[in-house]
Amino acid sequence: MFPGQAARPLQIESVPFLMKILDIPQSGKRGLTVSLGGRFGQVSRALVIPTNPRTAAQLTVRDILATVARKWRGLTQAQRDAWTAAAKNYNSAARLGQSGPLTGSQLFVKVNANLAQFGQAQVEVPPGETIFGELAAQNLLITNVGGVVALGLTCPGDPGDNTVLRASAPQSQGRSVCNDLRILGTVPAPVEGKADITALYSAKFGVPGVGTKIFVRCNQMVNGIEDLGREFWAIVPAGA
Repeated sequence: MFPGQAARPLQIESVPFLMKILDIPQSGKRGLTVSLGGRFGQVSRALVIPTNPRTAAQLTVRDILATVARKWRGLTQAQRDAWTAAAKNYNSAARLGQSGPLTGSQLFVKVNANLAQFGQAQVEVPPGETIFGELAAQNLLITNVGGVVALGLTCPGDPGDNTVLRASAPQSQGRSVCNDLRILGTVPAPVEGKADITALYSAKFGVPGVGTKIFVRCNQMVNGIEDLGREFWAIVPAGA
């Protein structure tokens, strides 16, 4: 520094929060970083402890999981053996291209937590063969008449009581993928081929703004087991 020159603060180049890396496939925490698979390859990010807002929805799910887990311990050994045998037919979600059969307790909690979340009777006997019919929901339609935004699903058939509806908060219309979908409930009965989901969506996320994109996913749940379902999206139009 020359005489009379003001000192400047030292500038340190910031480390990107998320960056793509070239390494062997890996997943999980390692020191102060977390490795995971991204859309375009292996990525690494800084370890961040997530916030815990303790919303009503979070507390409900946690209570359900704790209650169902306690019920597993209350089963007879013969019942637990039956769940363990049935679990061999159900694999975990793939991670690093690998998956394996569930344990009996995992299948028991998976099935009964799903049933409890939608107000259905829980079971002590594992489900038999699960057969899914054709998904009733075919598309997402959003209208804006006089400033009143309405969301609906075209449903040529009746979705019944077991078609689960998930949706995203309003997103930028430039997004092509959204994996943050929250459960809204089950698809209501259609009227003239259209199931109105406006109230379900607004109760969770409020009224979406013009130009935002909404993602929804519909899938069937039979005996506590869910299929993959289908995903739809639509953009909120300007008022007509």
